[in-house]
Amino acid sequence: MGLKGSIFLIEIIVFWGFLSVQGHIKTTLEGPFKPVTIPLDETFRGNAIDLPDDDPRVVRIVNGFQPEQISLSLSSTFDSVWVSWVTGEYQIGKDIKPLDPESVASVVRYGEESSSLNYEAKGNSLIYSQLYPFEGLNNYTSGIIHHVRLTGLDPDTKYYYQCGDPSIEAMSKIFSFRTMPVSGPTSYPKKIAVLGDLGLTYNSTSTVDHIKSHSPDLVILVGDVTYANLYLTNGTGSDCYSCSFPDTPIHETYQPRWDYWGRYMQPLLSKVPIMVVEGNHEIEEQVHNKTFEAYSSRFAFPSEESGSKSTFYYSFDAGGIHFVMLGAYTAYDKSAEQYKWLESDLAEVNRKVTPWLVAVWHPPWYSTYVAHYREVDCMRVEMEELLYKSRVDIVFNGHVHAYERSNRVYNYNLDPCGPIHVTIGDGGNREKMAILHADEPGNCPEPSTTPDDFIGGFCAYNFTSGPAAGKFCWDQQPEYSAYRESSFGHGILEVKNDTHALWTWHRNQDMYYEAGDQIYIVRQPDECPVEEKETKLWDSSR
Repeated sequence: MGLKGSIFLIEIIVFWGFLSVQGHIKTTLEGPFKPVTIPLDETFRGNAIDLPDDDPRVVRIVNGFQPEQISLSLSSTFDSVWVSWVTGEYQIGKDIKPLDPESVASVVRYGEESSSLNYEAKGNSLIYSQLYPFEGLNNYTSGIIHHVRLTGLDPDTKYYYQCGDPSIEAMSKIFSFRTMPVSGPTSYPKKIAVLGDLGLTYNSTSTVDHIKSHSPDLVILVGDVTYANLYLTNGTGSDCYSCSFPDTPIHETYQPRWDYWGRYMQPLLSKVPIMVVEGNHEIEEQVHNKTFEAYSSRFAFPSEESGSKSTFYYSFDAGGIHFVMLGAYTAYDKSAEQYKWLESDLAEVNRKVTPWLVAVWHPPWYSTYVAHYREVDCMRVEMEELLYKSRVDIVFNGHVHAYERSNRVYNYNLDPCGPIHVTIGDGGNREKMAILHADEPGNCPEPSTTPDDFIGGFCAYNFTSGPAAGKFCWDQQPEYSAYRESSFGHGILEVKNDTHALWTWHRNQDMYYEAGDQIYIVRQPDECPVEEKETKLWDSSR
């Protein structure tokens, strides 16, 4: 058998021995599963109320140009990490004077011992503004946002760091983080937290507390970060902007909530990297039709490192997992730059090095809730075949404020080689949960109301075959939908080896380690090989 084969056999024996001790956990090999719906537990719905401006977790506690809102994000490979922070105070009002980004340096000192921060890296800084050309609205300009990339790091290694400007004695305290393991078929981060549509409510804080209890190595946020666009520029908020403010000249946004969110999240994100993809609540249109300014400015993205020209789509490795983060609010058709980039990126994935392929974007293709039902079928029509032929294993989405896990599916049909789609837009934001299902009597939406307003286009026609033939909605929970439940929560992905990954969804109202939904997602590369494709590599220098 040889040494390699013996080691693999031992790993399998230990793995299945672990299962026998823990009790049986179902696997996707046992599917497809009959659809399950867990009815809403009204007693646990909770109050989706935002944290107030004076909550001690969101107020500014630093002075002058000391760093705050410190966060980490990954580069495209294990040997590089981004450190981001903010210095100086934001301004909001009629007369604002933006800070000079060049006035404060962007420096990170780091090392493998807290007492010996022998390495130093310098980066770049910027400010952004949210401006409105209407009388009575307040304008906003941010503090100075810094992004510094650390390179040449060792895999799976703990580093200590502090950030700021040493020339003006404005350095942070010392924090630490651990790099991702080296990319390889037996090398994975232990736990990856996945959440969406978070906001900054008391339910959001429950979600984050649950995540902290799992000590994740990485956080994936599938869009809709702060919900700052549920507020007027004077700070007045609502859980339904269009209902409460129907006559505003432009969709306003209260940018200080981004600062509140950054302060609240610092205890977690200063030691655990977060990877974010844009959601519709990040659009935040302003003067000259500018959009996504806060999103694109506040986070560091490995766009350039992964060959992308945009913050809306990029890729990175986390051990033996290759993530593609896709943009649903920028062009995605087959002639668009994003599609060409995706073709190139997927063509270069080596499944012997990164066996797992995970795709992330905000609005789901496969959701059975009335909210956002079939909203981005145009994106699915354009991109699904490419992802299917590349054998994407898992898709994570948000947007719908509930939890839903699919059977393996492709083009609305059960398919043993299709990915598992997980909708996890249940982070706890102010807009509350999605409850109604499109397949229940009287709930099927009028097709003309379903297209996404930002991208436009209509592709969600009546089905031509299958159980819903001739109809826009099913008459019962679709067979592709394995499990759905309306409850706030988050998920934890634990990749065990090159074929088995444990997915667990946790409800906020449960004890920290209690599972609401749990399954082993099993890859079968021999039965579902990557289809050969003729792909012209995209020239990222164009």
